[in-house]
Amino acid sequence: MFYDLHIHSGLSPCADDDMSPQNIIQMAKIKGLDLISICDHNSLRQQAICAKVAKQHHLNYLYGVEIQTKEEVHVLAYFRDEADLPEMQAWLSHVQMKVMNRSNFFGHQYLYDKEDNIIEEEKLALIFSLNASLEETLDKIHTHHGLAVLAHIYGRKNGIMTQLGFIPKGLPIDGVELVHEEEIDRFLKEYPTYVDLPCFVNSDAHTLSDIHEASLALTPGAQKRFWAK
Repeated sequence: MFYDLHIHSGLSPCADDDMSPQNIIQMAKIKGLDLISICDHNSLRQQAICAKVAKQHHLNYLYGVEIQTKEEVHVLAYFRDEADLPEMQAWLSHVQMKVMNRSNFFGHQYLYDKEDNIIEEEKLALIFSLNASLEETLDKIHTHHGLAVLAHIYGRKNGIMTQLGFIPKGLPIDGVELVHEEEIDRFLKEYPTYVDLPCFVNSDAHTLSDIHEASLALTPGAQKRFWAK
């Protein structure tokens, strides 16, 4: 099952405005992917539409969000059941900084319908950290039946190694995201206790062209944990 589990839509201020549900899903199909997840910054509000468009195009879809914690660490949260999203979104909204977005500075935060029409622009800025620690964030993800993956852990802004310099011992995570396949060996050498943890290599695409080609497939363990019904 070829995957890309970290793609941003136009709801994320740093993504291109043409990162709409139809455009993303159709590009993923063109590139031969079987499973994707759109993970916008600190919001699940675009997820229901994205999932409907994916289903329309017979593409497997995993609900997702990229959360920025108080420590400015990025965590990917994945959900298999849409019923878990409202309460998780309520918590995200509760701990969100109540600062108005400046679209001319941070970028637009568009919500789309199934035909890619812009129906709303999110007013509160999604780019800032939530008022929630890493530990609290992981707890909330798991409370709402989600799976927590540390995002782009090496060499990228807001990765845990950049922000903290290490992964705290016993941190209750369900996977890690790496930027390159070569980083998997480094991770397993530095953190051998996580040898059974799924490792993902996603695009973190903010443009259509950055979405991954069908070159990376879920391992049997990752498929069982993240996708098997």
